Amino acid sequence: MNKLRILLIAFFVLLTLVFFKALFLQGQSPIPADTIVGLYYPFRDLYFKTNPNGLPYKNFLITDPVRQQIPWKQLVIDAEKKFTLPIWNPYNFTGTPLLANFQSGVFYPFNLLFFLLPFSTAWGLIIFLQPLLAGLFLFFYLANLKLNKAASLLGAVAFAFCGFSIAWMEWGTILLTALWLPLILLSIDKIMSEENLRKFSIFKFQFSIWPAVFLFALVFAFFAGHLQTFFYLSIFTLVYSLLRFFQQGKRLKTLGLFIILTSLFLILTVVQWLPTLNFIALSARNVDLPGFTQAGWFIPWQNLIQFIAPDFFGNPATLNYYGIWNYGEFIGYVGIVPLVMAFYALIFRRDKNTFLFGLALFLSLVFALPTIFAKVPFKLDIPFLSTAQPTRLLFIADFSLSVLAAFGLDYFINSKNRKLIFYVLGIFGIALISFWSFVLIFHRQILLGQNLAIAKQNLILPTLLFVVALITLSVLALSSHKKLMAALVSLLILITVFDLFRFGWKFEPFTNKDYLFPSTAITSFLQNQPGPFRVMATDSRILPPNFSIMYKLQTLDGYDPLYLQRYGELMAASARGEPNISPPFGFNRIITPQDPLSRTTDLLGVKYVLSLEEIKNPKLTQVFTDGVVRIYENVTTFPRVFFVSTTFLANSKQQAINALFDVNFLLNKRAVVENVNDKQLFQSNWGLGKAVITDYQDNKVVISVNNPGVSFLVLTDSYYPSWHATIDGKETPVYLTDYNFRGIITPKGKHTIVFYDTLF
Repeated sequence: MNKLRILLIAFFVLLTLVFFKALFLQGQSPIPADTIVGLYYPFRDLYFKTNPNGLPYKNFLITDPVRQQIPWKQLVIDAEKKFTLPIWNPYNFTGTPLLANFQSGVFYPFNLLFFLLPFSTAWGLIIFLQPLLAGLFLFFYLANLKLNKAASLLGAVAFAFCGFSIAWMEWGTILLTALWLPLILLSIDKIMSEENLRKFSIFKFQFSIWPAVFLFALVFAFFAGHLQTFFYLSIFTLVYSLLRFFQQGKRLKTLGLFIILTSLFLILTVVQWLPTLNFIALSARNVDLPGFTQAGWFIPWQNLIQFIAPDFFGNPATLNYYGIWNYGEFIGYVGIVPLVMAFYALIFRRDKNTFLFGLALFLSLVFALPTIFAKVPFKLDIPFLSTAQPTRLLFIADFSLSVLAAFGLDYFINSKNRKLIFYVLGIFGIALISFWSFVLIFHRQILLGQNLAIAKQNLILPTLLFVVALITLSVLALSSHKKLMAALVSLLILITVFDLFRFGWKFEPFTNKDYLFPSTAITSFLQNQPGPFRVMATDSRILPPNFSIMYKLQTLDGYDPLYLQRYGELMAASARGEPNISPPFGFNRIITPQDPLSRTTDLLGVKYVLSLEEIKNPKLTQVFTDGVVRIYENVTTFPRVFFVSTTFLANSKQQAINALFDVNFLLNKRAVVENVNDKQLFQSNWGLGKAVITDYQDNKVVISVNNPGVSFLVLTDSYYPSWHATIDGKETPVYLTDYNFRGIITPKGKHTIVFYDTLF
């Protein structure tokens, strides 16, 4: 490795450190924890005296990391530190798969950091490593294509801090998946090369590092925790491999190697993809998604302007975004200079690589925009594709633009006719003039109205950056002095750094570590109560879904793209107040039951109800208050485990839900049981014994029972095929009970019952 390459790599590492200066110099975390104390109760009450309206928060759009990824990761790490496989999450949805939800990233090797460092520190380092590794891997890939080192650096900066990377950086899954693509492509090129082919033989078992790198990167990308991003990565990898295979002369030895590597990948990752497929099959993923016809499902045509002016429609961090739905889904900005150089490559560079990445850019946008082709998978209801939001294709678009930017700068530096750049600059100049004309002259009242000032203000900086780039590129095009050219190329890179860092710092929150799920009087009170029990909030501003994981409190709510369809149907019927389980449910990934008087509330073991308002009902007694949050105890709630005197065998789920909502069907005395093969096992009357939970763990529930006769025991934790039960160590069938829960037949006498979860 030559000195220039080492210097550029060191420079990129330094740049990434500068971007994360708040993490390393100020001790702040790249976690949107300010939304916890700024938006939600009871956390807002901690700072009520100084901030009665809640602490200010930087970006309301970024709440998912603290509502999904961080709670799931905390639950995973807690289990792994006990050398327990984190299979089940008992804290949401009355129990739901954890490992199988995929985004928990149970097997991601970077989890090791959490064993060595405090949670927030380890999380911060993982977020830091995302752009660092994304940029370094792309730099090495581009350098392997024999590109100019400065051009490779430009591509690395563009990809590491592009709109896609910035928008999803703090999620800790999406970019963590995407960053492996350039390393995968590099390993493919190395494997395909003549020189590398001589280093291995399938039959002689000689070794080369690059097949191992390919497998290593692919496995890491899969375990990172975002299935849709991995799907796009794998499709790109497959197409790239096939093209390289044909370009290199269709060597059967290479084809055989890739078949072996793919087989190894499937074997190594079966522990994740098989449980995930099982969960998807039982989930409401295909049932309760918003339709593809809704605004924002595709990138709106007008939002293409964000490739030049990212904040034309405002920015959520400055509370002035007036565009359609979600800013983060539409932002594909790679910087003014990289965009100019990418178009320069597309127009003037003629080679297979430019064509490949140009085609990838074109196709990614064709299927991300509301084109006739993009709607085909949704109209045909193609599995997986019909549930994947196409805006995430900006991953491929931004990656392709970053590579093309490097191609463009390399071609420009080495071109004998650099004056061709004036054509591209002219096109961009006309585009900016058109945007300004549109804002200043046309459609003031029709489209922009009161948002005119926002659009005008956010066009200024892109215009100034373009003018600086225009001057720099113009001098470069007319100069042949090597030192001046080197200085001007360096200036282009610095312009890009300024451009993307300003954009990134504006959007990304870095927050005080004390804001990350602090202890409050409300949470402490609940944690000190004997359990197990469940909690319900009557307002979405109180202890929002998945927060309860951090305090080991069990709730009915949950926020996950995958949740059990059975539970969704039960909650839909509960919300409707009738046995109506027909879709759509209207939850859209978030289930928040808020009616403590519902028929199912007692059955599900809700003992405590949180409210901002006074509740007057004989079943609810106020037991604690702190700030504006009141805690009510539900005095009629059922225990988590209990015996029933009779069972009703339902032949369909509609018959089961009808029985549950029959006011004459006493839920504490009768149970609905489905999918019974041997009905002779079920008696007309059961003995009523005593049952006590003696040990409740995430993957295991131990119950001590004493029955006067054969009895039927109900455990109101979600039914799932991977859960089994034993009585005194002997396996016994688990029946789908009360629509979504578990039931078993227990013999007369004293026994120890163990419900336990297995991976498959």
